[in-house]
Amino acid sequence: MRRLGLLAAAGTAALLLSVTLPARALIVFDPNNYVQNVLTAARELQQINNQITSLQNEAQMLINQARNLANLPYSSLQQLQSSIQRTQQLLTQAQRIAYDVQQIDRAFSTSYAPATSNQSNPLLISNAQSRWQNTYAATQDALRVQAGIVGNLDTNRIQTSALVTSSQGASGALQATQAGNQILALNAQQLADLTAVVTAQGRAQSLEAAQRASAQDQGREQLRRFLTPGQGYQSSNVQMFH
Repeated sequence: MRRLGLLAAAGTAALLLSVTLPARALIVFDPNNYVQNVLTAARELQQINNQITSLQNEAQMLINQARNLANLPYSSLQQLQSSIQRTQQLLTQAQRIAYDVQQIDRAFSTSYAPATSNQSNPLLISNAQSRWQNTYAATQDALRVQAGIVGNLDTNRIQTSALVTSSQGASGALQATQAGNQILALNAQQLADLTAVVTAQGRAQSLEAAQRASAQDQGREQLRRFLTPGQGYQSSNVQMFH
């Protein structure tokens, strides 16, 4: 009887305990579910890291594109144009026979034309003097062009140094390309100066050669006139005192 009473009391206590405790107080641990949750969280974290890496790569790509599209902060265009203009002004200031086809044709049809028997001696002397003046002026013009181009050398040196420095410090493809283009423009300007020197020197040499050829032709005509028999001496009345 005593055992039955103890069992009944234990059952009653268990029943009362089960009734008074809430359902949430009962903790149940499922290892499989926990592992799945951890794996899911790890995959989500990896996806977040991948997205962050992708955003960083896109940001770096935009930065690189901005660098490639950035303009070169240095420009030598104005200095190169000034040098070319100075050389052009020296060429346009050519004296007497300038760099003009029509003017050259007129000169070679007059003062440089072959000497003929119809031309008077004063005309022959005048043409010879004009040819000498043309050669003298062309030589002076050639020296002035050479002096002007020598003056451009210091400007070219400064621009070359600045462009090479800009090219080496270019942050993107566009800056490097622009620096290279400006270096090519500098080379073109130097080539234009060289062309101007050759042209001015060639003009002076050509006029000197034309002067020698015309002088030889005129000398032959004057020799022919000197050797041609003329009218002999004829006496005439001369009144010396009034």
